[in-house]
Amino acid sequence: CFLFQYFQTMEDVEVENENGKDISLLAASVHHVSSKADTDDYGSHGPVLLLLHGGGHSALSWAVFTAVICSRINCRVVAMDLRAHGDTKVKNPEDLSADTMAKDIGKVVEALYGENPPPIMIIGHSMGGAIAVHTAAANHIPSLLGLCVIDVVEGTAMDALNSMQNFLRSRPKTFKSLENAIEWSVKSGQIRNIESARVSMGGQVKKYEPISSPGVSNSIGEGIIEEEEEEEPEEESNNKRMKEDDQEIKKESVFTWRVELSKTEKYWEGWFRGLSALFLTCPVPKLLLLAGVDRLDKDLTIGQMQGKFQMQVLPQCGHAVHEDAPEKVADALATFMVRHKFTEFKEGYLW
Repeated sequence: CFLFQYFQTMEDVEVENENGKDISLLAASVHHVSSKADTDDYGSHGPVLLLLHGGGHSALSWAVFTAVICSRINCRVVAMDLRAHGDTKVKNPEDLSADTMAKDIGKVVEALYGENPPPIMIIGHSMGGAIAVHTAAANHIPSLLGLCVIDVVEGTAMDALNSMQNFLRSRPKTFKSLENAIEWSVKSGQIRNIESARVSMGGQVKKYEPISSPGVSNSIGEGIIEEEEEEEPEEESNNKRMKEDDQEIKKESVFTWRVELSKTEKYWEGWFRGLSALFLTCPVPKLLLLAGVDRLDKDLTIGQMQGKFQMQVLPQCGHAVHEDAPEKVADALATFMVRHKFTEFKEGYLW
C-alpha cells in the first residue's frame, strides 16, 4: 500500500468517554513514523509531532510533509484521523464541537503513551489548527512542548464563514474515479502538489454508497458527476431516478466525499471565535505559518509585534500549505524546533 511509503505503522486506538461505559472514539486511526532508521529505536527517539488535519481531510494530508520532516530532524510523528474523518469511527459522529474534539486528542495521547507521554509538539492545519489551539489551551497534553498553527486565523476564518456553504456547493459531489478526484484537486488548486494530492485524496473521498446518497445525475463531464439542483420532485419520479442512478453507479466506479462538511456548519463558529486570544494565551512557544500576510487579524498583528509568537508567510501556496509546499513547511518547523532546543538536526543533514 502506498500509505507505507510515508508511515511505518497504522493502528486503531480505542478510547472510552468520561463515564467509562461507552466507547466515545471507537477507533482513532493513528499513523506513526520515526525518523530513526534503526527499527530497534523506533518510537523512542525525539519529540513527537502530533499532526491534526483540516476539515474533510485525513491523516494522509500529512504524508509528504512527514517524509520531509523526518529527513530534517530527530523526531517521531503521529498523524491521526480526527473524529468522523478518515477511518476513525465514533459513537456520535455528529458531535464535532471544539471541546469534544480537543478532549479526543488528549484521550488518544493518553491511550498511546499512558500517564507519562513524551515531549509533544502539536501541529494543526485549518480546522485542525483550531482544535490544536483548543487542546493546548485546555492543557489536554501535559507534556506539550510547542504549538504550530497552519493557515487559520480567527478574523479571516470568521469572515469566510458566510461564503463557506457556497464554496462547498461549488465542489463536485461525486467523481468517476479516485484518479479523477486527484485530477480535480490539482486543476482546481485545492492541492497544488501532485504527490500530495495522490495520497491525500484517498483520505478525502470514498466509494459512493447509493442507498445513503440518492441525488446524483447521469451527466458525466471530465470524469466528474455533478449533483442536480435541489428541487422537490414527486416521490415516484425520485424513486425512478434513484434506480437509474444505481444502475449507472454499478457501471461507473463512483467516489464521493467522506465527510459532508456542509452538515458541520453549527460547529464552525465554535472552532474559530476567540481563537486568536486563545492562541496568544497558550504558554508554550508558538509558530504561525500563513499562505499570505493578509490573513493576519488585529489581535495577532499586535501579538506578533510584541513577540508572543513566531510567524512565517509562505507565498505561492494555497490554503493547504503543508501539502502544497511540504519542504518549506518542514524547513520552517525544523528551524523553529531546533532554535527552541526541542530537538536537533539529523546528522548529515545540510541546512
